Amino acid sequence: MLSVAVTGNIAAGKTTVARLFQQWGATVIDADRLAQEAQAPGGAVLVRITERFGPAVLRPDGSLDRAALRRTVLADGAALQALNAIVHPEVHRRRTAALAEARARGDRIAVTDIPLLFEADDPSAYDAVVLVDAPPEERRARIVRDRGLAAEEADRMLASQLPAEAKRSRSDFIIENAGDRAALERAARDVWIQLERRAAARS
Repeated sequence: MLSVAVTGNIAAGKTTVARLFQQWGATVIDADRLAQEAQAPGGAVLVRITERFGPAVLRPDGSLDRAALRRTVLADGAALQALNAIVHPEVHRRRTAALAEARARGDRIAVTDIPLLFEADDPSAYDAVVLVDAPPEERRARIVRDRGLAAEEADRMLASQLPAEAKRSRSDFIIENAGDRAALERAARDVWIQLERRAAARS
């Protein structure tokens, strides 16, 4: 099985690329979804988050108020590190288990959609790394337009991640997402063909 990481800074388009890969035959493991599952009520992760950040990050029904938590950690670098230390080990455990299941099934290409690959994981653990990138001003506009956030909050989200320039040299493939959807799909298809060749060479 070829294990591929698809990453990219916020609003670069990595999830769109991962979904295209899924349409073309990949098994996709969504790290954000695993994080949400790990933070569900009744779990140890949410208990630790509440202990660290207080009840203000909870909704009345006891679930995590992600917007409130985001505002808290983006305003404080130490708080962000503390949150990552709570959440990422459990996400890593779940992702490792999902990859093992894919391998046991005989899946050909497993794609992990993982935004913080370089910040919180080990890129060398994957057979290939695909970076999706877009100009910062375009990503900022997408965050404000698509997520309904204020420009100041968008700027804090952009600043919280390692600049894409530092990730490009450590990636096997780079998909530029500065154009329209059709251009992105063409670029993704070119990379997918190369991934299929790598997977075939391993079988």
